[in-house]
Order: sequence, then structure tokens, then C-alpha cells
Amino acid sequence: GKVFSEASSLRRHMRIHKGVKPYVCHLCGKAFTQCNQLKTHVRTHTGEKPYKCELCDKGFAQKCQLVFHSRMHHGEEKPYKCDVCNLQFATSSNLKIHARKHSGEKPYVCDRCGQRFAQASTLTYHVRRHTGEKPYVCDSCGKAFAVSSSLITHSRKHTGERPFICEMCGNSYTDIKNLKKHKTK
Repeated sequence: GKVFSEASSLRRHMRIHKGVKPYVCHLCGKAFTQCNQLKTHVRTHTGEKPYKCELCDKGFAQKCQLVFHSRMHHGEEKPYKCDVCNLQFATSSNLKIHARKHSGEKPYVCDRCGQRFAQASTLTYHVRRHTGEKPYVCDSCGKAFAVSSSLITHSRKHTGERPFICEMCGNSYTDIKNLKKHKTK
């Protein structure tokens, strides 16, 4: 088994195994095994983004999101390489998810319908189709979304932000999907 130098670390570890989630969000009722997970989650409600990119001033709720952003958008290294197709990734977790495309592994199973998924987040979004849960709500108009990225894209309609720019003609778009559609014309 695993050895811990502090009793508090062992207790935290055991909560994960036992599924005990004593830290509950007072805004939506979602529960977590660790206090820091709750703190990070609360930022989805408050909009707090304490981690700022020094190059473009974009803010993030988690440090790992800032690291990922820097590697993806500012040309920082992608040290994790796929042995099968040589694609490179900014994070080891992204490489692990990518590797499942080659192996066909889908370890996450919907307990309602049995459908399997390669990513835990995809299962979460799928389950929301069954439950109808839409936890991401637009502050401007009240429209609710099951996926945070949908709220981000929607919010750009209110702010006018169009961060996806065609390098050929200068047209700008609210999301990557519309930019790609434009490029295929």
C-alpha cells in the first residue's frame, strides 16, 4: 500500500477510496473529497480567475489551466509524445486521453444506459443529457448550459469578443467551429 508521512494526508487519501465528500458547495450543493477542490469549484460560480497569463492577460480559475493555456497558445513546449502517431501534447493527461483513440479503451461507463467513454468529462456531459442538469448560467440573459465551453462561447455574443481570427482575410469568430467552417468555404 501507499505510505503517508502525515495523518491528514492518509485521511484525505482514505476519503477518496471511501467516496466521502464532506466539502459541499453552498451555492449548488455539489460535494467534494478535498477542500481545495471545493475552492476551485466555487470559482465557477464567482468567476474568480486568480491565475493570469503574463503574455495575453487571460485569467484562469486553476493554475493547471494557465499552464495548459501557455503551452497551447504561446508556443511553449509540448513534451509528451504519442508513441503511435508522434503527436505531441502539452500535458501527460492529454497524451493519456489521446492514447485511448489508438487503444479503443473507454473506461468510463454511464450507469443509466451503459454507453462507454474515453474521458470522464465526456461521461459527465452525457449524464447531463439524462438528468437535464445545466449548471452553467449566463449572467447577462439567464440562459443555462450543460457544458462550460458552451457558456463561454455564448457569452461572447454579449461581449462582442471574437478571438478566433482568419489569418487569410482577418475575419473573426466567436468560436473555433465557425472559423473552421469559414476556412472550408
